[in-house]
Amino acid sequence: MNIRKKFDTPDGAETTRRNYGDDARSEVLLDGANNILVASCTQSSDFPVAGSAIQNTFGGGKQDGVILKFSSDLSSRIFSSFFGGSGTDACFVLSINPTTSNVFVAGGTSSTDLPGNKTGSIYAGFQGGDVDGFVTQVSPDGSGIIKTTYMGTIGNDLVYGIQFDKFGFPYVTGTTTGSWPVINATFSNQGGKQYISKLQPDLSKFVYSTVFGTNSIIPNISITAFLVDRCQNVYVSGWGGKFNDDRGYPNAGTNGLPITGDAIQSTTDGNDFYFFVLEKNAASQLFGSFYGQRGGFDDHVDGGTSRFDANGIIYEAICANCGGRSNPSVIFPTTPGVWAPRNGSNNCNEAAVKIEMNFGGVGASIKATINGVLDTIGCVPLTVTLTDTLAKGKKYIWNFGDGSPEVSQTTNTINHTFNLVGTYRVRLVSIDSATCNIADTAYTQIRVGNNIVTPNFIASKIGGCQSLTFEFQNTTTAVIPSYSPTAFLWDYGDNTTPQRTGFGPTSHTYAAPGTYVVKLVVDDSAFCNAPDSVKKTVRLAVNVQARFETPDKGCVPYTAVFNNTSLGGLEFLWNFGDGTTSTEVNPSHVYANTGTYTVRLTAIDTTTCNRTDTYNFSITVFSIPTAGFSFSPNPAEENRPTNFANFSSGAITYEWDFGDGSSSTEVNPRYQYNATGTYNACLVAINVAGCRDTFCLEVQALVIPLLDVPNAFTPGKFGVNSVVKVVGFGIGKMDWKIYNRWGQRVFWSTSQASGWDGSFKGSIQPIDVYTYSLDVEFTDGKKIRKTGDISLLR
Repeated sequence: MNIRKKFDTPDGAETTRRNYGDDARSEVLLDGANNILVASCTQSSDFPVAGSAIQNTFGGGKQDGVILKFSSDLSSRIFSSFFGGSGTDACFVLSINPTTSNVFVAGGTSSTDLPGNKTGSIYAGFQGGDVDGFVTQVSPDGSGIIKTTYMGTIGNDLVYGIQFDKFGFPYVTGTTTGSWPVINATFSNQGGKQYISKLQPDLSKFVYSTVFGTNSIIPNISITAFLVDRCQNVYVSGWGGKFNDDRGYPNAGTNGLPITGDAIQSTTDGNDFYFFVLEKNAASQLFGSFYGQRGGFDDHVDGGTSRFDANGIIYEAICANCGGRSNPSVIFPTTPGVWAPRNGSNNCNEAAVKIEMNFGGVGASIKATINGVLDTIGCVPLTVTLTDTLAKGKKYIWNFGDGSPEVSQTTNTINHTFNLVGTYRVRLVSIDSATCNIADTAYTQIRVGNNIVTPNFIASKIGGCQSLTFEFQNTTTAVIPSYSPTAFLWDYGDNTTPQRTGFGPTSHTYAAPGTYVVKLVVDDSAFCNAPDSVKKTVRLAVNVQARFETPDKGCVPYTAVFNNTSLGGLEFLWNFGDGTTSTEVNPSHVYANTGTYTVRLTAIDTTTCNRTDTYNFSITVFSIPTAGFSFSPNPAEENRPTNFANFSSGAITYEWDFGDGSSSTEVNPRYQYNATGTYNACLVAINVAGCRDTFCLEVQALVIPLLDVPNAFTPGKFGVNSVVKVVGFGIGKMDWKIYNRWGQRVFWSTSQASGWDGSFKGSIQPIDVYTYSLDVEFTDGKKIRKTGDISLLR
């Protein structure tokens, strides 16, 4: 049986919300040991079960739910199991009880015989309709079902979210087409088809239950994310509208959903996202807001992932602004300074929304850094920078666990020095008495040692001049030099797999001559500064070849930087051509005078067959160019262009900045300013070496606004009359439209530089009289509208 048209308001391409069938929703989370739990479903009766499975065989119907647990590195499957009865079943979501570590799995079913003990549960039997929701409680190792309950009405019901508060009470959210019970709840929307329920941990009854939404016969939204925060407030996000309805999945949309006065977006076109926050114990609605564009193709989800974090911040992935570039009047709302404020595609674009709703109360979280690097292990005396990364408190109380006095402060970062060897549990209490939970506590562990290790090694070529083998002598030292057989990790710099060894020499044969950076890592927690490392460069060759790289020109005083690319080489002798030398591997040298210098590098390597090699290279040092210009007329004359006379010396190219945003690379440009004013005009003169000199002058311009449009032109001919343009002075903005005798617009321009060549959509237009309208705003602020005729002649 295909249930998808019988329940929920599905979300377009995210078929997990509409169909148990081919592509049902899955959820993944980590337990306290970073093992990976998965809730999903399968249509395969031969799905591989493993470990202490609670159900070894396929239950029946179109598909079963499945529950899986993997090791943290996915190297092994701890258990995998079917979950389902004789009907069609799907496991959508799961969560872990923080007080018992039991796994709670929820989803939807058409089975009247779900597995598990249902005695004393909220609903021991199937409640009606085509589909019910369910919640089942499973032991952490998957060995048994502790309790199962149906969650339903006589309509169609599904559970789309399950979360816990810090006291171990489960909360569920989902959609219904029936009358979901409202119990112990001050807040509810009569007839709402989205529900939130708090359950007893043993699934025996509701603590409270309520609904929100419009009084419709079908749900308003498809739910995408769910959270219970530190203060037991409940968060739901979702979306709905025409996108689903058009695809045959009934959906009431977002019109009429309850909002609050602080809504980010208080109106909707019915096809938006919706965010909702319910106060602890269903006392009131804390927040309600729409989010999305007005008009255009509906905001929706195409398989995107959405989550709340523990602080009540939503991270929502949205398929947004479809056709946005082709319909610029429909804009998806973004905030200033974001990476991509507009859709650059003619199709849909991914929008990422992050919204903090500020109801989660104060929270605490500690980050420890040592010398600017995230770390919790170091050597005595150890100074650690501790930061509350949430920074939500008004006051912070630090206890360092080393017997030193507690520190109370109003800033969220503190430095502390541990002066004795030991392991210390650092405690942070973040306090804000104005929030619902007043304070929150976080811990981290700092380990301080005194066994400092200093990695080092000596590299030497072995095996004769034609050999490609290096031996590496480990010369690492430590306060307590006790090394495990796996304490050292050698990376030979040639993309081969690093080698893990104990203390002692090692060798490595390279596939080809070259220059390799070898890294030795001490990777042993016995040392307080581990992992620490040292890098050294080895040069390997059969015949040494001297080579280096550096630019062949510069300007005085020129600092030449030399990159030694020699093949092989144990020693290097540099002669810079000006009477100075160096024995560095990669030296730099300052040339104080102009001229051409021959640099010679001699590479010496007694392990190679030829032992020495030389390489020569010429560097030319030039004088810095001198920039200079004058201009005319000076003083400025009305509507006269400015002529710039370039008298720079020693340059071959030029960059002009006229001071109004315009530029030129001509030698002696002629430029018409567009507004009266004084402009800082600058010339950059550039010589053959790329060296630059800049010269600037204050240039006056006098511009009187004038405007004209020629009344005839001859397209296809050469000369100024081949294109018709707006002419004038001081034109700041313009909107120029030309129409044919049938009122069809054949040309449109907002730039004085752009003119009409007598064509429309690539076709030459006939000889005729064309009308135009021209709206101009001059640079002095005055506006004018001009209309008239233009004759197209041949």
